[in-house]
Amino acid sequence: MNDDALERQIEARNPRTGQLDYQFTAASKSAIKAATERLRKNQSKWRDAGIEHRIAVIKRWQAAMHLERTAIVGALQQDTGRIMLADQEFEGLHRSIDRWCSQAPALLAPSKQAAVAMPNVEIHGATSPYQVLGAISPWNFPLLLSFIDVIPALLAGCSAVIKPSEVTPRFAVPIARSIAAVEELAAVLTIMPGDGLTGQALIDSVDVVAFTGSVATGKKVAIAAAQKFIPAYLELGGKDPAIVLEGADLDRATTAILRASIVATGQACQSLERLYVAQADHDEFIQLLTEKAMAATLTKDDPNKGIVGPLIFSLQAAVIQQHLDDALQKGAIIYCGGKIEDHRGAKWIAPTVLGNVDHSMLIMTEETFGPIMPVMAFCSPEQAVALANDTSYGLSAAVFGKDEESALSVAKQINAGGISINDAGLTSMVFETEKSAFGYSGMGPSRVGGSGLTRFLRQKSLYVNRGDVLPVTIFSEQPK
Repeated sequence: MNDDALERQIEARNPRTGQLDYQFTAASKSAIKAATERLRKNQSKWRDAGIEHRIAVIKRWQAAMHLERTAIVGALQQDTGRIMLADQEFEGLHRSIDRWCSQAPALLAPSKQAAVAMPNVEIHGATSPYQVLGAISPWNFPLLLSFIDVIPALLAGCSAVIKPSEVTPRFAVPIARSIAAVEELAAVLTIMPGDGLTGQALIDSVDVVAFTGSVATGKKVAIAAAQKFIPAYLELGGKDPAIVLEGADLDRATTAILRASIVATGQACQSLERLYVAQADHDEFIQLLTEKAMAATLTKDDPNKGIVGPLIFSLQAAVIQQHLDDALQKGAIIYCGGKIEDHRGAKWIAPTVLGNVDHSMLIMTEETFGPIMPVMAFCSPEQAVALANDTSYGLSAAVFGKDEESALSVAKQINAGGISINDAGLTSMVFETEKSAFGYSGMGPSRVGGSGLTRFLRQKSLYVNRGDVLPVTIFSEQPK
């Protein structure tokens, strides 16, 4: 690919108006190469300055971001069509920075231990951070997911380059200004705007890549990284199930499931996308869920009023419609919602509850990525587990039970990394422990818990022998 083909004008759509009202220039191949070479050159000084220095610099950047808050949140609102969530996303990034800054010193502390086989040998643990991280981020939470891997990588001692989604590019401008305001950070962190071709070129220039996005693109990233022989950490899609066991508190379950299914218009990888309810409680569950779903109104008439915002990526509307059409053709029943609305050029869909669904339908097997809640009855906990595990994904899940013990028993059998008990979506709120992705939901160490930082470090062991060295005769073939 020549440099001119990569550097080009890209237009972005406003999700509230449907208009292509923003244009930016994708980074050229030479610009990407120059940027990564600069970051690599500056990384050793950043690494050697120590963790306390890195924390201090990042804290100064926090202050610079606060000065740009109005511009950043305003750009996010234009990018996503969301008002309250844009503000929450900004605050979420700052909480993430605080959390990692508090945890990093302990995670980076040197270690020593005696060797079991040779007591005179002491093993010193040491680390070497990757020089340049390439972070390729998605459009559903453009600010938070641009930095979810970058913050711990910077604290680990890496430099980093971010390629934001071309669907939501506006926020990157004020964020870049805040980075430029802190000279030491600007030396090791930069943003390269562009699309998939830009991301492809970026992988060629970095030492480790972190990607958040679709399974289809994630596979391409994994192949490109493997060909370059660098690590790829992938956070991909989900088809998260919820199981409601017989006798569970249905008011609690429907409240939690509704939130976890429609927050951010269902445009989150950990959104619940298929619901399995005990046969005895199925009808009452659907009635309660439908009543609550109908009360969750759209924000199309007033962005400051309502719950559910527009579909950020217009092409996602076609996927949702395909899944709905397929389900209806195979006998599904819509209890509320179910229709893509075109309002002043923007795409909307109200929270949608479906019944009479099964696994022959796309809506129960493929990622829908919208506020869609298909409900299927089950006859036994064993059947519920089998249905939940009948998927190529395994990101997260939820289980509701009459008692904690029964819910935990079922949860332990589900092939997913993070499972909420008698609640839903807790993986987006709790970050202390590690969790693995199953199936096509991801690859590589957990991005939460301690490995969220240590995965950006190559581990070394330094063996110090304080005793006698072994002579070559110990390996003699002569009989003793």
